[in-house]
Amino acid sequence: MSIYFLDSSAIAKRYINEIGSNWLYSLFEPTLGNQFFITAITGVEIISAITRRAKSGSISSRDSIAIRNQFKEDIQSEYQVIEITETIISSAMTMAEIYALRGYDAVQLASGREINSLCILHNLPVVIFVSADNALNEAASAEGLVIENPNNYR
Repeated sequence: MSIYFLDSSAIAKRYINEIGSNWLYSLFEPTLGNQFFITAITGVEIISAITRRAKSGSISSRDSIAIRNQFKEDIQSEYQVIEITETIISSAMTMAEIYALRGYDAVQLASGREINSLCILHNLPVVIFVSADNALNEAASAEGLVIENPNNYR
């Protein structure tokens, strides 16, 4: 069993076929017993990404509806959603200052760090921070997180 924190750029690959999608699918094999954490804003980012894809014509409107519905179902059952607390916001502001991250990326990093700290505190495996964003991965690595980039798996 592994514990994964998935940012929006990674989780999108589960719903839209891209480089790294097959690798990401493999993490969800039920027999592995993996746990998946996402931050609450990921829902907004994924719905937005899928809707924008439909508007641009890269996926059909019908597929967009099906994908959004599947994600909404999965968020209720397959992900542990981290609420954004004042502590996470404060940490995210610091991460934005240190690494010049975009706002939501800083929140993703702060959330991943928070979950990792809790895992360490409770003698659980460290969190594997999964992102397809190189700048975010560099910051996560600098913060001591174990990272995986799904784009490294073709």
